[in-house]
Amino acid sequence: MANNNVLVRRMTDYDRDVGYEVANVFVDGYYKDLSFFSKDREKLGNAFKGTFCPDVFYLAEMDGKIAGMLACSNNRQRAMHIDKTMMKRHLGFVMGNLAYYLLKKEFNTPLTYPDNTGYIECVATSEAARGKGVCTALFQHVMQELPYREFILDVADTNQNAYRLYKKLGFSEFMRKQEKHPKLKGFNERVYMKWTK
Repeated sequence: MANNNVLVRRMTDYDRDVGYEVANVFVDGYYKDLSFFSKDREKLGNAFKGTFCPDVFYLAEMDGKIAGMLACSNNRQRAMHIDKTMMKRHLGFVMGNLAYYLLKKEFNTPLTYPDNTGYIECVATSEAARGKGVCTALFQHVMQELPYREFILDVADTNQNAYRLYKKLGFSEFMRKQEKHPKLKGFNERVYMKWTK
């Protein structure tokens, strides 16, 4: 599906290995948080390259380059699988263990939502493509094309840009949860939002 010269495709539809390109977009999108583990973008890219589950990822392309990503997980498949060995190999023993400890609960825990609910996570845009409708194109594609009746996502209370975008796309807030270790994570609450067909 195309929108303002943005092409959206499932990660599984690529006939080339896009793991590293996707990892670079992920690192771009979450660098503020990930730089805690390493300031080296290449190290971070290598650590996360093998963690993405292609079945639930949708990628946005601009001018032949992957510019954005969004996962629509469900109660059978999460967006990422965090592997302790890979984290330690690329981030070192201490930071690798810490990354695994902090991220495994977030991504290796199955979702308990019903079958008709899609859970949107790992939304990121490359720095070069920000403000060009990439996120909007990804959301519109997933919300129109996937069979779920309801979509749920969560956003950090400090991420006002994302919050405003999700509201604009029709998501409404239904719950807030206090975050454990807010100083370490850099935000206080997770804001849960949903959109229903």
